[in-house]
Amino acid sequence: MRFTKMHGLGNDYLYVYGGVPGDIRDICTRLSDRHFGAGSDGMIFISPSTRADFRMRIFNADGSEAMMCGNGIRCVGKYVYEKGYTDRTRLTVETLSGIRNLELTVIGGKVRYVTVDMGEAQVSEDLRLHVFGGDVTCTPVSVGNPHAVVFTDNADGVALELLGSQIGQDGAFPDGANVEFAEVTGDNSLRMRVFERGSGVTMACGTGACAAAAAAVSKGICSYDAPVSVKLDGGILEVTVTRDMRIMMTGPAETVYEGETALC
Repeated sequence: MRFTKMHGLGNDYLYVYGGVPGDIRDICTRLSDRHFGAGSDGMIFISPSTRADFRMRIFNADGSEAMMCGNGIRCVGKYVYEKGYTDRTRLTVETLSGIRNLELTVIGGKVRYVTVDMGEAQVSEDLRLHVFGGDVTCTPVSVGNPHAVVFTDNADGVALELLGSQIGQDGAFPDGANVEFAEVTGDNSLRMRVFERGSGVTMACGTGACAAAAAAVSKGICSYDAPVSVKLDGGILEVTVTRDMRIMMTGPAETVYEGETALC
């Protein structure tokens, strides 16, 4: 199997053009291991689609299938353009969360940035959860996959893995949730860290940044129709939330290396 390791703000996946093998859970778990494998947050498979220009399937580091990945879909746009599968800079990609529209920014023949229409965010009423003997308030948000956004005064000081795993597995989220800890750092500016369902702590989460921005806008913390700067461990994403809660996300996509592995 030939693969390309790519990342969006450090949120890295192994990309393969072709069908998903039957033993994907074992393959993904083995290759994603950062000590004995290639090292990644998971794998993404790209193929033609009957409903869009391309189709993507996303597998977390533990081999479970994800519905959507904001950083991953930007890399898909870079992958198909730079490998010659398309010469267009406006694309549609089929995901388990629906079809997403991409606009590629090409400089010197290379895709540097990708803007993704992430669809409509659904922000629910706050939940109060009992975690480790204390109460935590979170805002459930769906952007095609489930999120729990927790606003905090110090995102860098949060026990991310401990709290993220507990909140994400709370009974309020029967299918689990990605958990974001967001700190307001200025006008339309957030600092955010994330614990992803199926992958754990990651450098960045595109859908998580969208969820945090949507929650902040719905609470009046940030403004509608204006770019919200979301600073993650791996860098900054720009997220705009319209008054009808439609989300546009812009960020970079990078290639790390090409690789090949035996499947047996």
